[in-house]
Amino acid sequence: MVSLKLRDLRKSFGGFEVVKGVSFEVSEGEFVVFVGPSGCGKSTLLRMIAGLEEITAGELLLDGARVNDVAPDRRGLAMVFQSYALYPHMTVEQNMGFALRLAGVGKSERRRKVEQAARILQIENLLNRKPANLSGGQRQRVAIGRAIVRNPKVFLFDEPLSNLDAALRVQMRMELAALHRELKGTMIYVTHDQVEAMTMADRIVVLREGLVEQIGSPLSLYNEPVNLFVAGFIGSPKMNFLPAGLLSRDGGRVELSLSPDVRLTIDDVAETGSAQALTLGVRPDMIHVADHGPLRGQVLLVERLGNETLIHVDAGIGSEPVTVSHQGQYAVSAGEAVGLSIDTRRIHLFSPSGRRVARGLQPTQV
Repeated sequence: MVSLKLRDLRKSFGGFEVVKGVSFEVSEGEFVVFVGPSGCGKSTLLRMIAGLEEITAGELLLDGARVNDVAPDRRGLAMVFQSYALYPHMTVEQNMGFALRLAGVGKSERRRKVEQAARILQIENLLNRKPANLSGGQRQRVAIGRAIVRNPKVFLFDEPLSNLDAALRVQMRMELAALHRELKGTMIYVTHDQVEAMTMADRIVVLREGLVEQIGSPLSLYNEPVNLFVAGFIGSPKMNFLPAGLLSRDGGRVELSLSPDVRLTIDDVAETGSAQALTLGVRPDMIHVADHGPLRGQVLLVERLGNETLIHVDAGIGSEPVTVSHQGQYAVSAGEAVGLSIDTRRIHLFSPSGRRVARGLQPTQV
């Protein structure tokens, strides 16, 4: 069984540590996505796994064997880069088979493996073309095919869709998901796009400043974020964060104030210490425009997406407008005064440190 383990993996450039002790395990056949903002260390971590960056400290285990000092070409991994990295003077067939040629694989075997990968990627008719005569999506398929022919233990993808337009990215996401199902291969994928992570991953590793914030399935991260960072990073449009004052506490039940006129009660709240200022997290689809809603505000911006309408409202709470997600089309314009209600079934409460201390489950509204 192919497995990959990272034990307290660290990477420093001079005196600056960019990966600060990362530990987790990737099981055979898993599709794991590293996601996080630019500079969080996700690409550096992938390059350490590939052997393209030296590991400063910690252990990298592949099938139980330590591979920290094993050369990249001897790890049995294959990497797909953002830049495609195709040889312009070679045909598609030659590009896909080049690594096999270097490894001494015979011509007929190379041809068989290239044709097999081309069938999987549906590029059989492109084998005699050169990269200059291919579209961006076709070039990315060739780069993926070059990895497939090597039959690697683990596929590594470093933001492979970043250079494609929006429509083609959606298509390639579906194709990569289908490829994973067909090959049943272990894949590690790096992206800054949380939509890519949510739609393709079996598990997501959320990174920030070289540290793992949370690991879990896409829906577990969406429904149960451990802190403000994960709650704000996972989900589009992002979660609303509303300042809430603590009015009273009785065991695990707290009464909060969002404004002088709006109060709500949340049960099963973990210990928050002496903090009086908390943060309420509410997904945009849990806020509704309601004529007699307890929150009042002025519409600042309306984004009409056809199947969804995003309404940004200045409700006088916090420094940012409240985002409301309304399914379908909604007749409202900037400048209008509206009422808002909050469905508390999926609210979250965060301590001043950013740790989530409660998730609301009451079927009530405020």
